[in-house]
This record gives sequence, C-alpha cells and structure tokens, in this order.
Amino acid sequence: MDYRLSGEPSETQRNKCGGCYRQFNKKEHLVEHMRTSYHSVHEPTCGICNKHCRSFDSLREHLIGPLPKQECKNIFSICGCRFCLMILESPNARRIHQERCQFSNVNYGVTTRMAVLGLRDNPTIDYTSSSLPRVVALSCKMVGGGSDGSLDLCARVCITDENENVIFHTYVKPPLPITNYRYETTGIRPENLRDAMSLKQAQRKIKEFLCNGEPMWKIRPSGKARILVGHGLDSHLDCLQLEYSSSMIRDTAEYPPLMKTSKLSNSLKYLTQAYLGYDIHVGIQDPYEDCVATMRLYIRMRYQKHRTDTYPLASDTHNRNNYASWRQNELESLSEEELLNLSRSDYYCWCLDSVA
Repeated sequence: MDYRLSGEPSETQRNKCGGCYRQFNKKEHLVEHMRTSYHSVHEPTCGICNKHCRSFDSLREHLIGPLPKQECKNIFSICGCRFCLMILESPNARRIHQERCQFSNVNYGVTTRMAVLGLRDNPTIDYTSSSLPRVVALSCKMVGGGSDGSLDLCARVCITDENENVIFHTYVKPPLPITNYRYETTGIRPENLRDAMSLKQAQRKIKEFLCNGEPMWKIRPSGKARILVGHGLDSHLDCLQLEYSSSMIRDTAEYPPLMKTSKLSNSLKYLTQAYLGYDIHVGIQDPYEDCVATMRLYIRMRYQKHRTDTYPLASDTHNRNNYASWRQNELESLSEEELLNLSRSDYYCWCLDSVA
C-alpha cells in the first residue's frame, strides 16, 4: 500500500527541501540548507509523507504530537506501530507486528535473572555462555563519595552479550571512602563490598576483554576488539577509570536518532518505555536490567532497513565536494530530488554495523 501524499506542485513549493519540506524564497538558500542539513536515508522518515526527521522524537511529534501533520496522524492512528513508528498494511497487520515489537512479555525473565544476580557474583569473564561475542553491553551502578556523597564511585558492574547472557558481573570496592550507598536505587549494602573485587582488578579484566588482544592504540572497527553498548558510557568508563576507542562505542544516550528534538539525551527509562514497550528502574536498579535495555535498543537500531550506499557519511572523501561553493551554479540548477540524493549523514548509523 502506498501511503505517500500527493498533490499538484505550487509556486511556493519550487524551493522546497526534498527531505524535511522546508521552503525557501531563493534556490541559493535551499542549497545552503542542504549543505548543513545532512539529510540521508539513515534519518528517521515518515512512512506516509516521506518527511525526514532528525530524531525519532521529532518523527513521533510529526505523527502523534500536539500539532501533528493531520493526514499522517489519521493513517498512523490506524496502521502505525507506536514503538518503532513503522506503518503497516492494515490494522490487523499492526496488531500482529506490535505483539512482536514490544518486549513487555519478557519482563518476568529479566526480573528472574536479576534476582539470581543479586545472590551471586560472576567475577570471571565467562566464555561458555557465548562464543566470543562481537558486541557486548556494559552498565555500572555507583555509590556516593566525598563529603556530601555526590561523587560517583563504581560499586557494581555487569557485562552481557547480544543474547542477554551474563559475561561478567561483580561488586567493586571503590578506592575512596563511601559516604552514601544510595541504597534506595542501588540496593548496595556495606556487606556487598566487604570482600569485593578492587577497582584495578575489575578495570584490568574489562579492558582485556574489550580489547580482545589488540593494543588500545591499534583498535579499529574492522579488528578483533568488541563493540561496547551502553547508556551514558562516558560516566561509566570514567568511574572505571577506563579508556576505550570512540569508534567502538555505541551509546544510546548520544545516538542522534534516539535523542530529544532539542538534541539533549533521553533517559534510558524513557527510551525503554517508548521504543521497547516496558518499564525499568521501578525501585532498585540493577545493572543487568540496563544492559538488557541498551542492547535491545542497539539491536533495534542496527536492524533498521536503510538503503545501502558505498559512501554513506558526509565525512567520506568521496563526498567532500558534494556541496562545494565552486559548484554553486550547478547546484542551483539541480532539482530538489537531485540535491537530496547528494546529501549524506553526519553521524554513523548503527545499521552499518550489520554489514561491517
């Protein structure tokens, strides 16, 4: 079924952006917009009118926000999935799709696994649960240090694979005195840390596992090092006093399609509820729960079906002169669709991991 909206072009539409549909009085203004918009096949796109949006939050506003595009809202209300924002062929197809799209039916399994984790540590890297996973998720829980308890100190860390198996889990003894255990959210008590692994031990084990035999300075996406998934990984790695290659990090707090329309980070609680269909952080927070949520978000983003392109990024050398100033006259003679075809993304889309 073709949901694209059609209509006769008018004079006011002749300088309309083929991606976001903004209109400009002069063609040169449209060309300048295309230089800085970075529209691409990787942007979240309305399945009805094909409008490009900078994030799924802005696409959600376009479809079901306070001031949605009415034609799109009407179709989406009948055939749209509220989790992945896909448009299905019929209301029945939507119902079947949404049953698979949401993860609320597996909450019991997550809760059970977390209860087991609360009873025992797994302080060695476990290779038996997964065969050398390429992608892993990491999450830490912090207690408070300093005179007012506001200094974040890592006290618990968990690593899981793509199949939600626990690879590494341990309590960690911080190098500084703890002044606030933050029990209401961490569930951590003094007895949990009495015989816990030292921060240096945990740091060494995690670093060796992530690098997978490669020196830190030599890590490349095509090498043996592992892709690291998480939410707010900068703070987690800081607390572990660990550095890792930015090319191997997939952070759900910093991924443009998952950020707010204001380009600020969404909370993991919101992302899980909006895109996976279940609630987390109800009461005591467990790092395993965060690992599962971030990995599920990553997998959902990775398996989006985007058109393949030999040079998908604006930073690729091949695209360097796509909108060069010396091409201004040529660019102004191109159609909206031709200008859009020249445009490339300014961020690394996770769908590219599936073809790497």
